[in-house]
Amino acid sequence: MHFDPGEEHDLIRETVRSFAEKEIQPLASELDEKESFSVEITKKMGEIGLFGMNIPEKYGGSGMDTLSYIIAVEELARVDGSHAATLAAHNSLGIGPIYYFGSEDQKNRYLPPLCTGGALWAFGLTETEAGSDSRGSKTKAELINGEWVINGSKIFITNGASEISAGVTVQAVSGETGGKKEFSTIIVEKGTDGFRTYEIKGKMMWRASDTSEMFFDNCRVPEENLLGDRGQGSRIMLSTLDNGRLSIAAMGLGCAQGAYEMALKYAKERKQFGKAIAEFQAVAFKLADMAMKIELARNILYKACWLKDNNREFGKESAMAKLYCSEIAREVADEAVQIHGGYGLMKAYDVERFYRDQRLLQIGEGTSEIQRLVISRYLLRD
Repeated sequence: MHFDPGEEHDLIRETVRSFAEKEIQPLASELDEKESFSVEITKKMGEIGLFGMNIPEKYGGSGMDTLSYIIAVEELARVDGSHAATLAAHNSLGIGPIYYFGSEDQKNRYLPPLCTGGALWAFGLTETEAGSDSRGSKTKAELINGEWVINGSKIFITNGASEISAGVTVQAVSGETGGKKEFSTIIVEKGTDGFRTYEIKGKMMWRASDTSEMFFDNCRVPEENLLGDRGQGSRIMLSTLDNGRLSIAAMGLGCAQGAYEMALKYAKERKQFGKAIAEFQAVAFKLADMAMKIELARNILYKACWLKDNNREFGKESAMAKLYCSEIAREVADEAVQIHGGYGLMKAYDVERFYRDQRLLQIGEGTSEIQRLVISRYLLRD
């Protein structure tokens, strides 16, 4: 068993860490406070090649492996969850379905600009009454005279309403056979008549990321905007989530790593009863447990990446990584706040933001409960 990443992975980690510390960290608290999405930082992320990392060069990507991408997300999340969310949602949910299921014409048309950082793409799945139950979708798409006519709405969609949002891939009910809904995925570009997006404000977490609500009112797009085959929507959705879970796991790992480092630094500097609190066993044991959990989380996530890169089945391990890294982010962030004491509750300390940001990880792209359901189904199938 080989646990050493290659030189290229080390270089990616160093590059993204340096970028995150220099470009994002100084502005993270202010952007969080103002609930402001930064187009400038997003474009800079594109300039260093973070968008389309897994996409072949012929489509404008970098042609890197899964682990390279996951390390990049991890390093951004170590500094700020909002910008990590922008990257993860765009690469996994936005670009992913187009690359894996799009026609050659769709790939050549959409992927190159989406690999630059100058345009973002969204994946419209969640609705007000369809979250964990994705088949509860009510958004409909009817094929009329060579056009898809879409009616419905989506909510909690990342990268859907900023000034550089270019469009969305929508899952919709495209028919019904034998009492069962048929789902298809359809590409809708920004500016299409009948398509409106609104930015959602008042979030507890990821306040500097773009979260939107979408409405489709007799929205008409050409028949060729169908992504994949008709009726393939659920398959595309499930495949997309398998890949997306790795990036959410990376966000959990990065969040935990960042919170741990803050706690360790504070524990070495903060003095009580004449010595640093890190010297007290109660605190030292907390730090030891945090470091151990992070190591275990990194191992399961990197193993899932290895499986994917070696064309092995990775669905179970992806769900395990997403579940475990999300749960560890919660535990480590909580202990980090505890070590900071009262200061951990103040916005002047970044650990307060990390404590808020981690909460979505147990909900987004499949709740922790759904991950356990997915894992159990693999076990019963085996």
